[in-house]
Amino acid sequence: QVHLVESGGGLVQPGGSLRLSCAASGRLSSIGTMAWYRQVSGKQRELVALIVSSGTTNYAEPVKGRFTISRDDAQNTVYLQMNSLKPEDTAVYYCWVTADYRSYWGQGTQVTVSS
Repeated sequence: QVHLVESGGGLVQPGGSLRLSCAASGRLSSIGTMAWYRQVSGKQRELVALIVSSGTTNYAEPVKGRFTISRDDAQNTVYLQMNSLKPEDTAVYYCWVTADYRSYWGQGTQVTVSS
């Protein structure tokens, strides 16, 4: 079983920055793709950014140029650096990880962008 622990969410003013972290632990031998999704109440969960094992990244259009996804394979951790935050970035952010032919979700962390 793989356990994901997220941290770094909170309240920030528009234009501010936050850094989310998601650490994977448990019985795993290799991690593949790592990603961040977000969900607003009443809406579908949407992909924000992903990073494959080679380091190639992909971003949703609304966050391109503002968010950066990265990974530390030695620590089994994925990060999401969020800059120039906007009120529309407010959501619960979830990390998603593939490992050993299975996928896992984090518990979610709230990000609120408001003045």
